[in-house]
Amino acid sequence: MLKKVLYAKIQGLRVTGKNIKYKGSITIDRSILKTAGIFPYECVLVANVSNGARFETYVIPGSDGEVILNGAAARLGEIGDELIVFSFAYIALDELNRIKPKIILINERNKIEKILHYNMECV
Repeated sequence: MLKKVLYAKIQGLRVTGKNIKYKGSITIDRSILKTAGIFPYECVLVANVSNGARFETYVIPGSDGEVILNGAAARLGEIGDELIVFSFAYIALDELNRIKPKIILINERNKIEKILHYNMECV
């Protein structure tokens, strides 16, 4: 059996742009993605803290500090909105205790402020 668990979370991203004409996705600063262990074109869940919208899309790497809502996602936020991006992994039950989800805290300028690692404590 596999369990879907949090692998990485990027918290505090600020939307810097919107591109409704793009076919879809969210653009995120490539250095933040690398630190979080999120791969280009990986599926992620995005929560907009500013308006409560939640949506699933894929990420594309962007430039320094860049966070752009593309395509339909551009209708789910505004420039300056705060986002949380979640990455999940399917993990075998016997591997759960080895997973340490990475939490990346981002400041208001879309720079990494702190990196946390959580221990999984299985029942």
